[in-house]
Amino acid sequence: MMLQDDLHARAYAALMAPDPVTKCRLASTLQADWLDSERTPPRCSATPVLPVPDAGRPERPELLPHTDLPRRKPGAPGGHAALLHAIAHIEFNAINLALDCIYRYRELPADYYTGWLQVAVEEAYHFGLISDRLADLGHAYGDFPAHRGLWDMAVKTAEDPLIRMALVPRVLEARGLDATPPIVASLRRIGDQASIGVLDIILRDEIGHVALGDRWFRYFCAQRGLEPEATYLELMEAFDAPWPPRPLNAEARRQAGFSEAEIARLEAGKPRRP
Repeated sequence: MMLQDDLHARAYAALMAPDPVTKCRLASTLQADWLDSERTPPRCSATPVLPVPDAGRPERPELLPHTDLPRRKPGAPGGHAALLHAIAHIEFNAINLALDCIYRYRELPADYYTGWLQVAVEEAYHFGLISDRLADLGHAYGDFPAHRGLWDMAVKTAEDPLIRMALVPRVLEARGLDATPPIVASLRRIGDQASIGVLDIILRDEIGHVALGDRWFRYFCAQRGLEPEATYLELMEAFDAPWPPRPLNAEARRQAGFSEAEIARLEAGKPRRP
């Protein structure tokens, strides 16, 4: 049985843990204890909300601006492992993003915390699956440089859960839904059926993660009397969020809560500034 105020304190401890194995274990035990508890987050937590300019992570990989990362095709020397490493880095960051959603935003319904704990545990599972595939290729997480784009957006959206739900699950993580079919096609060309099987699991779960972000984005919009889809486009513009590359994975986005009108608008491409 966990103490109520442990929820935020323990989410912070997992968030700041630098070792991936420890981080995954802390997330898993926190979820188990939360599910065994009364699931009533404290109305006024004693755990302060601190800025987290950088979540806990190992010394490697080296983080570079995304424009400085070398482009490697899966069929090129080192390209296969580099592609899987990029996915592992996304999954590692996604663990931190879910934990930060639990730690940072307070006095919300219990199922908000239940949902994001489930995301944290599933992201940890994905990280383990991709790490195993990297090991099969003779590599490990940290062997290739990476970028910090996901966490940079977490820092930018830290002050407002509505903005976080809009720009992390509904923008950055939704882009992963679109990216998966081309990645699967690349892996199929080099005969990596094992990694395709892992990506099938990740895509299935990521649809649910984007859907969770969609649910809470619409919840916060309703609280403030905002029209969700117009607000979404306004926030993308205000924060210069990346527009999704085409083609979109329209079916996955539908399952995750995007309307037909939203999908059509995103498919039309980023509006040109006058």
